[in-house]
Amino acid sequence: MQIGSWQLPNPVFVAPMAGVTDRPFRQLCKRLGAGHAISEMAASNPALWDSVKSSRRLNHEGEIDPVTVQIAGADPAMMAQAARFNIDKGARIIDINMGCPVKKVCKVASGSALLRNEPLVQQILESVVSVCAPLGVPVTLKTRTGWDRESRNALRIARLAEQAGIAALTLHGRTRADRYEGQAEYDTIKAVKAQSRIPVIANGDIDSPEKARAVLAWTGADAVMIGRAAMGRPWIFREVDHFLRTGKKLEPPSLQELTELLLTHLDDHYRFYGEYTGVRTARKHIGWYLSDMPASQTLIDQINVLETTSEQYQTIESWLRHQATQTDALAPLELAA
Repeated sequence: MQIGSWQLPNPVFVAPMAGVTDRPFRQLCKRLGAGHAISEMAASNPALWDSVKSSRRLNHEGEIDPVTVQIAGADPAMMAQAARFNIDKGARIIDINMGCPVKKVCKVASGSALLRNEPLVQQILESVVSVCAPLGVPVTLKTRTGWDRESRNALRIARLAEQAGIAALTLHGRTRADRYEGQAEYDTIKAVKAQSRIPVIANGDIDSPEKARAVLAWTGADAVMIGRAAMGRPWIFREVDHFLRTGKKLEPPSLQELTELLLTHLDDHYRFYGEYTGVRTARKHIGWYLSDMPASQTLIDQINVLETTSEQYQTIESWLRHQATQTDALAPLELAA
């Protein structure tokens, strides 16, 4: 799998998710087998670049290349400016968001709202590519099948993207109106891939090695992108990669490995966010990791009221070490998919 001049190790990608795919999580996913990861959505409005949230999202220190930054906005010139700004901050690939279905994004004509304005889509794509191409930075696009089921226009959007010089296209198999409800459909992705000369990445409801293989086989896509299924389960990337390469399934992590992964993730998370924000933003990750473990809800409730990172870390470590004394810590975990 190749994007521009970047040869990626495998076709299993981390989807950009606001509030989830921060630098610590992307790094962990890459170490656990993800071939590529895209940052959280970064605003194109320069007035927001100096905010604490944006500053964190622009911090790529020590990140495994290629660093890919997703930008969002509805003004072609501003999007081009944002692309150049992020390249100067270390981005090696720029991804354009035309798929976010969230109301606060769409109400400013950004994200998937752009699918209702194809001339503006073309202007944004051409504007961003015109800035990035001379610098040797490829531009990718993430989008949906259309605004709603009666106005699917992914085929036209894909043609515009290819004509504008987009290096790869990620297509989520839902419309904006679908949000994240129902089931993703892959026929549109298949049709887009059949007409495209650029790589196409399939996204939506890919939550297991078997599903990844089936989606690739049906659509002919060049790669898969995994989002919600990776929350609290970052090892899914190595599971999918191994299955695609060998046809064999990996055992899930042992309790000992899960403990090491979670504690390592927390340590990196705290260092990245600091004390006040770190202890609060870690809560959701902890809940995702432990949600399928027996008797974990009491611990999760306790974690959610702790106010310091040291208390949070020590409480989790103590609980997990105790669990290890009650069972075989090296045995594969029985976790729900």
